[in-house]
Amino acid sequence: MSNIQIIQGDFEKELRLQFAPDIKAGFPSPASDYIHESLDFNRDFIKHPEATFYGRVKGDSMINAGIFAGDIVVIDRALEPSHGDVIVAYLEKEYTIKFLDLSHKDEGYIELVPANDEYEPIRINKLDSFEVWGVVIWTIHDWTKHKR
Repeated sequence: MSNIQIIQGDFEKELRLQFAPDIKAGFPSPASDYIHESLDFNRDFIKHPEATFYGRVKGDSMINAGIFAGDIVVIDRALEPSHGDVIVAYLEKEYTIKFLDLSHKDEGYIELVPANDEYEPIRINKLDSFEVWGVVIWTIHDWTKHKR
């Protein structure tokens, strides 16, 4: 199971990065020069700073979705969760990260679906202590830790 350690973000500070736009996965063009435009993480990626948190992933239940132990997820609590979203759930006094499956809502339950075949979906009904804590909007992944 993948758990989440919640971390409050500091969105008062600016994080500015220089970037090269139009990064392609094919052969790089020698004619492309780096553009000196800035990317402000807070302005460009965070829509609701007062409702946005970071979480550090623990566990391996989402590895087939490209979310690994140690990754940081950016969670927006202001978004309305919908079917298929990656969410952070508060279930039985513990945070977990899973896909939200609402396809059985009319039957009286929903499921939290892992992205690892070694884990079964978690069935949630109205008697469970459960809350969708937030919707994962971004992941930050350290590619140096997961080499092929």
